[in-house]
Parts: sequence; C-alpha cells; structure tokens
Amino acid sequence: MDMVFFLITILLLVIGLIMLFSASYANAYYLLGNSFHYISRQLLFAVPGVIAMYVISRIDYHIFHRLAYPLMAASLVMLVIVFFMPALNNAHRWIFIGDLINFQPSEIAKFSLVILYAHWMSINPGSVRRIEGLIPYGCVLGVIILLLIAEPHLSAMVIVVGMALIMLILGGLNLRLLGATVVGGVPLGLLAIFVMGKWDRLMGRLQVWWNPEADARGDGWQTLQSLYSIGSGGLMGTGIGNSRQKYLFLPEPQNDFIFAIVCEELGFIGATLILLLFALLIWRGFVIGVRARDRFGSFIALGLTAQLALQVLLNIAVATNSFPNTGIGLPFFSYGGTSLMMLLGQVGVILSVSRQTKPEDE
Repeated sequence: MDMVFFLITILLLVIGLIMLFSASYANAYYLLGNSFHYISRQLLFAVPGVIAMYVISRIDYHIFHRLAYPLMAASLVMLVIVFFMPALNNAHRWIFIGDLINFQPSEIAKFSLVILYAHWMSINPGSVRRIEGLIPYGCVLGVIILLLIAEPHLSAMVIVVGMALIMLILGGLNLRLLGATVVGGVPLGLLAIFVMGKWDRLMGRLQVWWNPEADARGDGWQTLQSLYSIGSGGLMGTGIGNSRQKYLFLPEPQNDFIFAIVCEELGFIGATLILLLFALLIWRGFVIGVRARDRFGSFIALGLTAQLALQVLLNIAVATNSFPNTGIGLPFFSYGGTSLMMLLGQVGVILSVSRQTKPEDE
C-alpha cells in the first residue's frame, strides 16, 4: 500500500489525539468530573479504527461494485431513522445505540454517495455528459439533500453537494451542464430550505457570520472566542496544554473549534505545519486516484480524498469565521469515536486502491 499516505494518516491521528486531550480536559473535568473522559473514549475507537483501516486496505475495493446499492439504501434508511431519535441542539442528526455508540448517518451517506457515483461513472463513462444521464445522479443527491435539510444538517449538505460536483466534473461533466446544474440547483435548494421551515435558521447563521459582535454574548459568542483563541497563539503559541480559551470560554473546544485551540497552543508555525500535513495527505490521495488501475478505483480515491479536503477546508473556514458556523469536525482531531472509525475506514479504502495502482513509468 502507499506508505506515504499511511504514515501521514498515522502522524495526523497521533497529533490529533494529543491536541484532543489538551483541548478537552478542562471541559471534561468541569462537566463530567473526569479529565480523561473524551480522550479515553476516543482511544477506544482510534485503536480498532487503525486495525480496521489496515484490514480494509487488504480487501479488493472492487467489492464495492456489488455494495453500491445496498450501502445507499442503508444510508437513506438511517437518514430517516434520525427523525425518530432524540433531538440534540434542536437537530435530529444522530442515531443513539446505548451510551457509548452514537453516530451521524450523514457520514455513511457521504461514503455511499461516492461509491454509487463511482459505480455509475465507471460502468457508463459517458452518462454525465448527457442531460438525461444526469437524472439518476440528481435524484439520489436531491433525496439526500432534502433529508439533510430536514434534520437540519447544513454543513453535511454543503459537503455532499461539493463532493457530488467534484465527482461529476471528474467524470466528464462539461462546463455548460455544470453551469445549468448550479443555476438550477441553487434556487431549488433555497426553496426547499424555505418550504421546510429552515429559512430563519439559515439567515440567523448568516447574520452571526457577517457580524458576530452584534450578539457577542449570544450566538456570536463561540465565533468570537474562536477568533480570540487563534489571535492569542501568536507566532509560536502558548505551548501544549497552556490554552486559556479552553477553560469554559470557548464552547465545545474538543469538537468543531479544536483548530482554534491548535492555533492558540501551537501558534502560527505549528498550525501551518499541521495544514501542510493535511495538504500532503490530500495531494497523496489525489496521486493514488490518478494512478489507480481502473476508473472505479480512480473515482473512489478521488471522491473520498475530495471529501477529506472539503471537511478540512470548511472546519478551518468556520474557526476563522471565513464561513458560517456549520458544525463540522476537523478530521483526526475533533472528538467523535464512530466518525473517526468511519474516517479511518475510508482511508483504508483509499489504501486498498493504492495497492493496485499503476507503476510510475505507466
């Protein structure tokens, strides 16, 4: 398998676990009475996740040809099940199984979408170049988007749409059809948000993004504390463990805004090095996709790498207030055991593709 991709993944995972403990222990002690609550649960999933990543890397990725439809069907069913689960922060995004296991079906839906699109585009290469050929892609994407709007889970919706467009472009979608898709899709998406009663929520997010100071003690609090945290890091940072914002100033520092703590403790230099590691991982993933033995493997590797890139980009954009607060974690860093296992499993699939890449001279 591609050892560069594998080693960068492990390095990011180790750094992520260290930063997760540093960012979370104050919150964990204050709220739960156990400083090790978050890191111990994350390790329970990280270790088997790495094992699963290696095992999956040994499986021939062509098995997903047969699993494309069952995976998508299961994803859609789970996206419906969430509406029968308890709401968390006024949103139905999670499936709860006991006290330890809870996960967002949107994570599985993203993976399923990549597999299904890769399956269709590999068995019918010219399908995305025709309007009628785009209908199945649009129908599946539309159903997923509607379910995500209903949850609501706008961050997952943005990633799903971005992944779909990237994969369609890689599959040969011409610029004219791409323009028609965007021009037609954006108004339909906004209409769906309005009809489903999520318009006020969307506009509230946008207002906080434009001017967080207007509600500094309310909805703008988290964004402002994130910016204070990033600015406090300076060039070299305060040092690992020495963040001040994590002491109940920055809400949920172990989740969506962990990058702010990274900036505060490691400074501009440390945060830049971590971004370079992510850039190297994404670059290597695209190299694996380009060198894949067949179109199916290429689309899988490129699609899953694009998902990783979008999540990193959006998380950092939210932490720096370059994008509205959407509630998306930083891969390998943010707390969430089942999502970490899902991420490592997807890395295993990319590594599986890398085992069958063409030699460099080809």
